[in-house]
Amino acid sequence: MKLCLFLGCNTPAIRPDVEQAIRLTMPELGVQLLDTEGYVCCPAFGSFPSTDDESWLASSGWNLSIAEAKGLDIMVECGSCYSSLRMGRDHLVHDKKKLARINELLELTGRKLKCKTKVHHVSKILYKDVGTEKISKAIKKNLKGVHGVIQYPCHTLFPSEVVGFEDSPREPKALRQLTEALGATVDTYSHELSCCGGAGGFTNNSPNEATEFAKAKLDAIIDETKAEFIVVSCITCLMHLDNIQKKLNETENTDKYNIPVFDYNQLLALCMGFDAKQVASISSISKDSIINKLK
Repeated sequence: MKLCLFLGCNTPAIRPDVEQAIRLTMPELGVQLLDTEGYVCCPAFGSFPSTDDESWLASSGWNLSIAEAKGLDIMVECGSCYSSLRMGRDHLVHDKKKLARINELLELTGRKLKCKTKVHHVSKILYKDVGTEKISKAIKKNLKGVHGVIQYPCHTLFPSEVVGFEDSPREPKALRQLTEALGATVDTYSHELSCCGGAGGFTNNSPNEATEFAKAKLDAIIDETKAEFIVVSCITCLMHLDNIQKKLNETENTDKYNIPVFDYNQLLALCMGFDAKQVASISSISKDSIINKLK
């Protein structure tokens, strides 16, 4: 299986260890990744998609055309990138006038888009194409006896008719079963399906409310579960749930918020035996408690 890897902005710039985890684990599972050379920002909601359809679809069209020229689909980790590209493609597939206009713009670069390329989230590829059985057989170490919780990327669930790949978006199971395939026990909690609180418009326009929103989620995890880690599959969820814990500890003069946050592919890479310094080295909240268990 060959796919174009769309990294987005934050992963290579701020969390390159997540990039390395993806690049190392996926080929081991039979997924060959090719670079999407020359890609641009997706762009995320809150920017062009909120104000200028043509600019949004032109950016999406450019990115899609790179993969289409290779005859490949795109794989994305970032929830915002996934939904922006997937919904952009959906617009162009169903609106021939918009597609024609975007091709007018792309013509200046020598490209033409037919919308043959599809957009997939990495957790969909792992769950539906690779499968949990193959993952369980590929790992060298496991998380047996370790409790964790899931943070589902909201952009992979809703609007479900466009971006969804779960059988039931209100009862998702992909990321849970993928984590269980590593041997971990996955606990449930009352705020499991709520947003991480890290959406750009939320944190920039209502920072206090965004902090309280994330705090409520973290308090539910602490009070209702035995979680020793949080697993996500979105770079925004990863950065926000990691960084907000440090902020809460500082502002509330506590050490209560101390749950390491992993992208799923980071946990997968560790269980496969890859070096933690390469695949799980950047964080505000130390990951050592889990890394040491796997030693």
